[in-house]
Amino acid sequence: MDTPTEAPESAAGSAAADGADALASLAVATAQIGEALRCSDVRGFGDDGLLMVTAAIEAAGRRVDALRVAAAAEIADRSRFELGTGRLSAKKGCRTPSELVQRMTLVSGSTANRRMRLGSQVRTDYSIIGEALPPKFPATAAGLATGALGLDAAEAILGSLTPTLNRANLENVQLAETELVAAATGQSMDTCVPATADEIRLQASVWKSVLDPDGARPDDERAFQERGLRLGRERGGTIPVSGRLLPEIGGQLQRLFDAYLSPKSAPVAFLTPEQAQEELERSVLERSVLERSVLERDDRTFDQRRHDVLAVILDVAARSAEAPTIGGAAPTVLVTVRQKDLLQEQGVGWIDGIETPLSMRAVKQKVCTGGIQPVVFGDENAICSLGVPDRCFNREQRRAISARDGGCIIPGCQIPASWSEIHHVIPDAFGGDTHTDNGVLLCWFHHRTIETSGWKIRMLRGVPQLKAPPWLDPGGGKWRYVTTSRTRIADALDLRMGQSD
Repeated sequence: MDTPTEAPESAAGSAAADGADALASLAVATAQIGEALRCSDVRGFGDDGLLMVTAAIEAAGRRVDALRVAAAAEIADRSRFELGTGRLSAKKGCRTPSELVQRMTLVSGSTANRRMRLGSQVRTDYSIIGEALPPKFPATAAGLATGALGLDAAEAILGSLTPTLNRANLENVQLAETELVAAATGQSMDTCVPATADEIRLQASVWKSVLDPDGARPDDERAFQERGLRLGRERGGTIPVSGRLLPEIGGQLQRLFDAYLSPKSAPVAFLTPEQAQEELERSVLERSVLERSVLERDDRTFDQRRHDVLAVILDVAARSAEAPTIGGAAPTVLVTVRQKDLLQEQGVGWIDGIETPLSMRAVKQKVCTGGIQPVVFGDENAICSLGVPDRCFNREQRRAISARDGGCIIPGCQIPASWSEIHHVIPDAFGGDTHTDNGVLLCWFHHRTIETSGWKIRMLRGVPQLKAPPWLDPGGGKWRYVTTSRTRIADALDLRMGQSD
C-alpha cells in the first residue's frame, strides 16, 4: 500500500519524465530547423520566398517566445519571497528570480524582467484550496500561448488595460481586450490584415481613455511635474540634450521638424549666425525690466524652465513668417477632441502623430490659443458638416494686445509679447468674445497654469487687471492694473506728474 507521500513523488516523477520527453522533442525540432535552413541560405531566396520565410520564422519565434514567458513566470513563481530558503532562486545561489533567469538564458536583466512580468499577467494561478483561477486577460493569454499574438502586441494590450482594472467595468475591459486581440490576429471586422504592435498600442491607448476618462488627470499632473530639458557637457564637439517633453510640446516640435525637413517645404537657406544674433539682440532691447511691489514666486526647476522656454520658442517659430508651410499653412499642431468631452471637461484629446493622449487641461489651452473648428460625423463616420475656424485672434488683434500689455502680464515674468500667447479672459463657453477687450498676453507656462495658480484676471473697460493669489498677497487681494508696455508706462508717469503739479 502506498503511503501518502509516495503519490506526490510518483506524480513528480511522471511530470519529470514528461518534461524530459518534451525537451528531447524540442531539441530534435530545433536541430531539424537548423538543418533545413541556415542563415546563409536566406540570401538565396527570391523576393516572395524571402517574405514567406520571414513570416514563417516569426510565427515559430512567437511560439518560442510564449514558452520563454511561461518558463520565466514559473521560475518567478517558484522563487516567491514567502517560500524563504526553499525558493528556487535561493537553492541555486541567486539573489532574485531575475538573476536565475539571466544565468540560465544569458539574456539581459530587462529581458528577464519583461518575460516574468508578462508571464505573471497571463498565467493561470491557483487559489488556496487548489482551484484554478482564470488569467485576468484570457484572450491575450490564449493568443500568446498559441503563437497568434507576439510579445510586443501583448505588452501593448496589457500595458494600457491593466491600469483600468480597478476603475472600469470588468466586462468593458474584457471587451476591449477581445477587440484588441482580434485586431492583432487579423480576426477583427474593421481590418483585413493583422495590426502591427505599434497599431495595437495606438488602439489600446484609445481604449484606455474610453474605459477610464478620468485616468488621464493624475497622469497629466505627474507628467507636468516630470517635464524638463537638460543640456549635458560637451563631448567630442557636441552637447547632448536629454529630458522629457509634454505631449503637446513634443507634437509641436515634431511638426516643426516635419516642416523644416520635408523636401517640399524646407527653406532654401536659414538665417546666418550673425542674423540670428541680431534678431536676439533686437528682442532683448524691446523688453524693459520693471520694479514691482508684487512678484510671483517661481518654484520651477531649471530643467522645467528650459522645457518651458522651448515651448515658447516652438510657438514663436511656428507663427514666424519665415517658417516653412505644410499644405499651404503654418506648421500647426492638430488636436482632436470629442465635443462632449470638451463640454464636460473630462476625457482626453489626441495630437496628430503622437500616441500619448493629451489631458483636457492642455486641450483647453490649445483651444484658447489656437481656436477650434467643429467637424460633425455621421453614423458611419462620414463628414456631415465642417464649421469655420473661430476663437483665434488675428494678426491685427495680436498687435494691438501686444502694444497694450507689453508681454506676459503676470508680475515678474520676463517673457516678451512676441513670445506670449493670447488668453481669453472670459471663455467662449461663458460668452467670451475673441476681441481685444477679452484677450491678454500670457506666456506658455502661466497660460497652462492660470486656472490652478491662484492668479485672477478681469477686464475693466478694455484694460486687464490682476489679483494675486492669497499666499502671495495676504493683504486682501487688491486688483491692480498691470503692463510692461513702455508707452503705457510713459502715459502713467505723465498722469502722476500732472497730479503732483
